[in-house]
Amino acid sequence: MTNSDLNRYKDKAFQVFGIFCTFIGLVVLAIFLIGILIDGLGRIDWDFLVSLPSRRASRAGILTAWAGTLWILVLTTIIAFPLGVAAGVYLEEYARKTKLANFLEINIANLAGVPSIIYGLLGLEIFVRQMKLGPSLLAGALTLSLLILPIVIVTTREAIKAVPRSIREASFALGASKWQTIWNQVLPASFGGILTGVILALSRAVGEAAPLIVIGALAYVPFTPSSPLDEFTVLPIQIFNWTSRPQAAFLTNAAAAIIVLLLITFLLNGIAVYLRNRQQKKVKW
Repeated sequence: MTNSDLNRYKDKAFQVFGIFCTFIGLVVLAIFLIGILIDGLGRIDWDFLVSLPSRRASRAGILTAWAGTLWILVLTTIIAFPLGVAAGVYLEEYARKTKLANFLEINIANLAGVPSIIYGLLGLEIFVRQMKLGPSLLAGALTLSLLILPIVIVTTREAIKAVPRSIREASFALGASKWQTIWNQVLPASFGGILTGVILALSRAVGEAAPLIVIGALAYVPFTPSSPLDEFTVLPIQIFNWTSRPQAAFLTNAAAAIIVLLLITFLLNGIAVYLRNRQQKKVKW
């Protein structure tokens, strides 16, 4: 048997192993989703969506939880989107390729893999204690913005890299400045990829509970927030609270809340896929 034949057999073995692992993962995920749907689908109704939390499982709802999640999602987008895109544009288009720039690039990429609870501790010290924001929506949004900023920066840079150099050169040849070229040519051409990365980053932020628990987000909030400085709860924390209770009825409520959270996550991911496919059809190099 030659080396080429041996390598071919190895490639096939790895492919079969990868397909097998993927199949097992899908089976486990399907079992989990089916169990959640069976337990919680019958609990979802209008009263469940618009009711306040309660000590009685039959009266408990997720109004404050999904309202807090919506607040966090909007505030995090307002903070992380402009900062992440601006940082990505600067690092890709303006920053010189020095040792410092390489050091920053490596650390930004590494920050994307830092456990979320570390960001919670950072947010607790800076936003809650030093800036005296308390366990508010704004402190939570700033903490989650730190969590997803590395992802937004990396995806922005990758989307900008995908824009052909010829577009920049053509813009320069017509007399446009560097900023005019970036604003009128590079950013529109890469906007689909940037927006996809931002939405996927936000879908991660929506499912986070650990950093919000660390900064002091409450498990029980009997009112819906009306300003960024109000105390809050979110769906992951509400789910954690219900699953920690011994009553079976609260576990049913938790399953229903999981379904709502999954729908929000799937919706965000679906929007990201749609925008990516639309951008690929719209922009052809």
